[in-house]
Order: sequence, then structure tokens, then C-alpha cells
Amino acid sequence: MTAETLNQLRTQISTLSESERAALAHELIISLDGPQDNAVEQAWNDEIIQRAANVKSGNATLLTREEFRKQMLERIG
Repeated sequence: MTAETLNQLRTQISTLSESERAALAHELIISLDGPQDNAVEQAWNDEIIQRAANVKSGNATLLTREEFRKQMLERIG
């Protein structure tokens, strides 16, 4: 791609709305990740559903932001 073409794209992109630019950025980032692994996607979806169910049922141990930050600082430090 030439510098001129790239500059033309930048100009066109700058005319897009914020949500359109965000959608474009999302698509570009996804295109860098390579092919999608549906088994992995399903495993993550299952995990999210299970974690949400644990929170709703009261079976999850929740931390405040301060507690979480303290634990992370202890781990790295």
C-alpha cells in the first residue's frame, strides 16, 4: 500500500462517526488474531455463563476493588 493510499484511507476514516470507527477498529483487530477457534469460543462462553450463575446464586466470592487491588499488589510485590 502506498503512502498516498494510506493517507486517503485515514481521511475517509476521519469522517466516520465514533461508533463506526470503533466498529472498524474492532474488525481490524479481530483480523489480526487469525482464524477463530469455535471450541475455544464456546468454552469461554460456557465459563462466562457459569461464573455469572455463581454470582447470581451467591456461590461466588466477590471482592471489592480495594481488596482485589491489595491482592494483586501482594502477588507482584
